[in-house]
Amino acid sequence: MNFDELPEFQKEFKRLAKKYQSLPDDIQEFKKVVSVIPLGNSKHFNIITQNETFCVIKARLFCRYLKGSSLRVIYAYHEKEQRIDFIELYFKGDKENEDRERIKEYLEREKL
Repeated sequence: MNFDELPEFQKEFKRLAKKYQSLPDDIQEFKKVVSVIPLGNSKHFNIITQNETFCVIKARLFCRYLKGSSLRVIYAYHEKEQRIDFIELYFKGDKENEDRERIKEYLEREKL
């Protein structure tokens, strides 16, 4: 499985990693899970949108530093290419929902 990150995701990751020291390890663990089960296997994974080439998924990211799953990660899974693009990462306490505008921009970019 190949992993890619949008520049916005990288900025959010850096900012949150300063606050939550376990985040780099937690994201590695998350990558291992989605490598095996890209669409998730529980109520902690939710497909936001899906088309014939890929689907965008919102998932809870368990953070050891927070002692719970208050972080959310939005990613796109491209089945044919075996690729996952990380779109957004946020703390549930700071923001209630995902950035729909960013997801729309990602969908537009992928259609090209």
